[in-house]
Amino acid sequence: MSRWLLAYEGYDPRAEGVREALCTLGNGYFATRGAQPESAADGVHYPGTYIAGCYDRLPSDVAGHTVSNEDLVNAPNWLPLTIRVEEGPWFRPAEAAARGGMASYRQELDLRRGVLTRLIRFTDEEGRTIRMAQRRIVSMEDPHVAAMETTIVPENWSGRLEIRSALDGRVTNAGVARYRLLNGAHLVPGAEGEREPESMWLSCRTAASGIDIAVAARTRVDAARGRTASKERGWIAQDIEVEAEEGVPVTVEKVAAVFTSRDRAIEECTEAALTRVERAAGFDELLERHILAWGRLWRRCQLSVDREDVQRVLNLHMFHLLQTVSEHTVDLDVGVPARGLHGEAYRGHVFWDELFVLPFFSIRFPEAARALLLYRWRRLPEARWAARRAGHRGAMYPWQSGADGREETQRLHLNPRSGRWLPDHSHLQRHVGLAVAHNVWRFYEATGDEEFLAEYGAEMLLEIARFFADAAVYNRALDRYEIRGVMGPDEYHDGYPGRAVPGLDNNGYTNVLTVWVLSRALEVLALLPGDRREELRERLALTREEIARMEDVSRKMRVVFHDGVLSQFEGYEDLEELDWDAYRRRYGDIRRLDRILEAEGDSTNRYKASKQADALMLFFLLTGAEIDTLLARLGHPPDPGLIERTIAYYLPRTSHGSSLSSLVYAWLMAHVDGEEAWRLFVDTLHGDVDDGRRGTTAEGIHLGAMAGTVNLVQRCYAGITTRGSVLNLDPRLPAGIGELRLGLRYRGHWGVDLSCRRDRLRVELRPGVASPIEVACGGRTVTIEPGGAWETPLSEGRLPPPSPGPAP
Repeated sequence: MSRWLLAYEGYDPRAEGVREALCTLGNGYFATRGAQPESAADGVHYPGTYIAGCYDRLPSDVAGHTVSNEDLVNAPNWLPLTIRVEEGPWFRPAEAAARGGMASYRQELDLRRGVLTRLIRFTDEEGRTIRMAQRRIVSMEDPHVAAMETTIVPENWSGRLEIRSALDGRVTNAGVARYRLLNGAHLVPGAEGEREPESMWLSCRTAASGIDIAVAARTRVDAARGRTASKERGWIAQDIEVEAEEGVPVTVEKVAAVFTSRDRAIEECTEAALTRVERAAGFDELLERHILAWGRLWRRCQLSVDREDVQRVLNLHMFHLLQTVSEHTVDLDVGVPARGLHGEAYRGHVFWDELFVLPFFSIRFPEAARALLLYRWRRLPEARWAARRAGHRGAMYPWQSGADGREETQRLHLNPRSGRWLPDHSHLQRHVGLAVAHNVWRFYEATGDEEFLAEYGAEMLLEIARFFADAAVYNRALDRYEIRGVMGPDEYHDGYPGRAVPGLDNNGYTNVLTVWVLSRALEVLALLPGDRREELRERLALTREEIARMEDVSRKMRVVFHDGVLSQFEGYEDLEELDWDAYRRRYGDIRRLDRILEAEGDSTNRYKASKQADALMLFFLLTGAEIDTLLARLGHPPDPGLIERTIAYYLPRTSHGSSLSSLVYAWLMAHVDGEEAWRLFVDTLHGDVDDGRRGTTAEGIHLGAMAGTVNLVQRCYAGITTRGSVLNLDPRLPAGIGELRLGLRYRGHWGVDLSCRRDRLRVELRPGVASPIEVACGGRTVTIEPGGAWETPLSEGRLPPPSPGPAP
């Protein structure tokens, strides 16, 4: 199979949900799942179209409580298209397959061109055989346009053929089983109608947020004899009649446009949608422009390995990243939904997954990464209000964010294993603010965007640092600051056994990263020109006393250790050991150990058991040198074996219940055990493709894990880190890869090409680049001029020790 093709042979109802998610087409403005246009939501198929940033909030009655939930809205479905012959039944693939009439069914996603193709051959109940070929795009050239071309060939008959093309606004949010007890009726129908001769339209409004949504479609059919319309509230269709001849293709072209009242440069969204489809070119021209737009994106995403099976999945992951965040995202005020624009899991909310997503964009599409950070900057007022309500200064970002940046984390969640609704304390994961600050600084390091840092980044960094400095409580007896009552990245622990109040004290990840953020905030103040620094301090009313407190907390934060390792939180060593083998024998898959134990009347809070990497996330985000510097700042003596011991301690105590966990461990183990690291990488790589996460891929892809696999290749295998103005390289090729090539943008330099084999590293700077770059590797720093290159030998996939003498 081609490294650019994801193909499925045969119709399999059990696999439809996964195929729909993985075959989603999008352009950063909206995306449509790869659902069949002949089928509505029916428990097997789930058409879904999601517009970036289009949220709505509704109340629901749950377990005797009224709760409010915000969702990324399932917008009107533009896909519906089906056929029938001589007033027979409308074609449904599931029905044809059930009666044995499906001769062949193939679905192909062309990743390079962004085209979804279906090839179908079936026989109806009267023995008439039809061959159908269908191509679909969501235009990367025009963010409001989608199109579908269907070619129908009667193989052994002639007669009357009817084509039904429709728009369906009766959809609800019902794509995730555990949410179906919640109110999902987010669309209030508006109006629907036709505009002769070929166009129809449908409008609606979100129930609470009041966003107008309009969808229009133009349907053209070769040699159409007649066209009739039918409609009901929230739905409209055109039935088009054709006199079909045996062996003669009939081509149906459907072009759709999607607009909302949030869009710019329009007067009214219904008229905008109609105008766009009526002016749109034919399918072939739309396809050509779409392919050219994808070509521009792929030129910025040069990353290849000499393993076709690995490359195919990496291409798939980059494809879905670019469909969720693209050049069209830059003008939108949106964040990165953890499950992309591919489904309704997590209700389309923005978590800390951007921590894994932004590195990909920062060195390839810095304008998009900047836009994602501005989403956070615009929600500073809400984060400040959250901090104030919690009794603190600064900004406290929410664990789940949506339209306006308030905390969207549910306070109750359903355990599907026990059927019980339980308190949810996930909002105590204050570390999302630390992730935002980390992203700000890494973006600045990668791009050198001083204007962004001065105008936006410094304000976010300082307000986040301000919050954590204020939240830290001074323990006079220890002469240390402590952060109490939080949750770390490991969601298995939200409190102590026997303690009524939720939250944990001195989470290692939170405390150490707080020291890092405080250090960067102080560094930012030093970096800013004097007038800009004083202007920012005045605007934030940031006092010298607060700055002094940041300095003090950054040097006296408490970090807890036990058994020679970094403690996940204070008291972790007092928890019971879990009999992992017993639970694996009993349940097999124990990645959701929390649900298993709760159904047994037990709790993960009692055990040394983690859902995902927690304390070890520090070693994923920060270099060993940075960790050493932070611990030294806190007065802890050097401990060269700390990282290896801590990894070895937590790895057997982790269930990998998160899609991100294996990814983090793959990165960590690359420094310890290459064979195990490769196994974990491959496991993460195929998590969505093989639906290895307990069937959750159908609810939406795991965008953080997808981005993380690409990031792991460039950060770990290529060894790329961004520190200051120097591009640092430390290649670490695994046994499964013999050659790695990639191109990137670094601090405004387009055309940095890197190739790495097991015995050699080569870095080139393409001609025409404005200025030279500095590259550091193997303890040496070299300058590469435009059009120049530098090579160095490697030993077992690693750089040799530095040698004396001048750089070449």
